[in-house]
Amino acid sequence: MSRVGLKPISLPEKVAVKVDGNTVNVEGPKGKLDFAVPAGISLKNEGDTIVVSRETEHRQHRALHGTVRSIVNNMIIGVSTGFSKDLEIHGVGLRAAVKGSDLDLSLGRSHPLLHPIPEGLTVTVNENTKIKVEGIDKQIVGQFAAEVRSFYPPEPYKGKGVRYADERVRRKEGKSVGK
Repeated sequence: MSRVGLKPISLPEKVAVKVDGNTVNVEGPKGKLDFAVPAGISLKNEGDTIVVSRETEHRQHRALHGTVRSIVNNMIIGVSTGFSKDLEIHGVGLRAAVKGSDLDLSLGRSHPLLHPIPEGLTVTVNENTKIKVEGIDKQIVGQFAAEVRSFYPPEPYKGKGVRYADERVRRKEGKSVGK
């Protein structure tokens, strides 16, 4: 039984949800998002709450029940407050900058990495080493931050690389010279 799927979603003020067949449209102060609900899952708009239910107890419907509820809840949070991820670059000579619609990363390679910024995201760079990714779609924000981090993941010996702001890197001791 999905415990997540059974919880009703409360709607904040200034957020409008329209359920049209198998499509959900969420509109709020930050923008609007659409989602196609899979077959076997239904949504009901009951005033200031939304209830997600499944038609049968099939394995796939049970699996999708909580997932659809979480996706719709994240859409509502996204259009009302938005999502953000903070990244930090550690290491001498490593830096980042926003150039037009690209994120310019100098990560110790022979060439700069130009990573295109997806539509709907706002990327800001402070002090050449702090990157803030903001947007209304949680999946796109997280995916972009993960792609930037994957260019130079933090290494355990010196701690250099791109990491999330709240990430802790376990350091390793280097080689020891034996007698």
